[in-house]
Formats: sequence, C-alpha cells, structure tokens
Amino acid sequence: MLEWIYRAGLVLIVLMGATAFLTTLRQPNGYGRYLGDKREGTISARIGWLIFEAPQWCAFALTFWLTARATNVNTATVLLFVLWQGHYTYRALVMPFLMRIGSKRLPIATIWFGLPFNALNGYVNGYAVGHADHLASAAWLHDPRFAIGLGIAGVGWIINVHSDNLLFRLRKPGETGYRVPRGGMFRFVSSANYLGEILLWTGWAVMSWTLAGLIFALFTIANLGPRAISHHKWYRATFPDYPRDRKALIPFLL
Repeated sequence: MLEWIYRAGLVLIVLMGATAFLTTLRQPNGYGRYLGDKREGTISARIGWLIFEAPQWCAFALTFWLTARATNVNTATVLLFVLWQGHYTYRALVMPFLMRIGSKRLPIATIWFGLPFNALNGYVNGYAVGHADHLASAAWLHDPRFAIGLGIAGVGWIINVHSDNLLFRLRKPGETGYRVPRGGMFRFVSSANYLGEILLWTGWAVMSWTLAGLIFALFTIANLGPRAISHHKWYRATFPDYPRDRKALIPFLL
C-alpha cells in the first residue's frame, strides 16, 4: 500500500509540476507583489507561510521514521533527514517571523492548493530515503554523488538564506514597499533566493539519487523559473535605474 501511494504520488507531482509551469509561465501566482491590496480571501502572510510550509516538515519526518527499513537508518540518510528538516524548520518556523511584511496577506487559495503538494512531496521523499536500496549501504556515504550533491545543496542553502536576509533588510520595520536588492548573488540575478532554492534541491536530488528527489528538483525549477522571469520584468518596469547587466535567474545566461 505504501509503495502504491509512493508511485501514485510521483505521478501526481509530475502533473502538478507541469500545471505549475504552464500557469506560472502565463501569469505569476497572485501572492507577494502580484497580490496588490486585495484582502478578501486572504490571511496574514506570516501565519499563511507557516501553514503552507509545515506539511513538508511533518510528512517527511513521519514517513521516514515510521516506515524506513532498519538498514536505511544510517549516517547518509540521517544527513539527508537533517538537511530536509533543517530547511523546512527555517521555512516554516523561522523565516515567517524574520520577514518584514507588516500587514501583507497570503491568498487562502495559494495555501489550499499548496498543502496537498507539500504533504505528498514530503511523503514521497521520506519514503524514497527510507527504502532506496543504495541508501541502505554504508558505502553511499563515500560515493562521489553524495559528496557532490551535498556540496551543491550546501551552496544553494547558503545562497537562499543569505538572499532572504538581504531581502528582509530592504525594509525598515513597518514598511511594505519594494526596493532593488543588492549584494550577494543579487549582483548577478534578480531572484537570488530562487537560484539558491533550485541549487539546494538539485543537490538533494544528486546526493539522494532517488526519482522522488529528481522530480522535486524539476518541480522547483518549473515553479520558480517562470516566477523569476516575471520578477525580473517587474523590476525593470518598476525601477528605471535597474542594473541592465543583471539576469533573471542564472548568472550571465538567463
């Protein structure tokens, strides 16, 4: 039964990723700068993000510890567990309270549609880590893919958190407007935080070497790539002096 849910979950996430890419390519999801002053059908962004991200944390932890084979609980998989849980602890329990968002709101529809994906994605990745044959071997900890993936994920996480904090500091307490971010990877791209997120989950896919990890990395690209391009166009249209050599998401390329 659990294996069937895992396989069905992978198919659903692929379909969700394709849908997210097509819809976001046409029009960015209506939160953040694209929401405007709308209040109907919204809740506090601080509480909203906590609710939105928490299922990834819970589903992965419960699935891994309740279903993992005994041989799959080892140093490599515990490091994968710590990386996943550390990121979503930051996302759900730390970041919402660092954000200087004042009275900003988050659409309930965004949360409603995001919850099934986040719960399902936490499940399939927790299940994959807990059952993949290659992760049951102690040798995987010394496999080049694990080391390379960990390096990519670590760089991505640092870029993501550093970029988030640069964005937070753009506003003084109580402010809700937008300014041009500078410093860090924002010297090269408009959405440095998204670049960090993509690198993080690309690294995760390599170090876990699971289909669930690969699909999540591709979903992240499909979801954040078009939004990064929309951000880039918005910055250029809003700020006449916006750096012309800055790219949208990939330094020097895109």
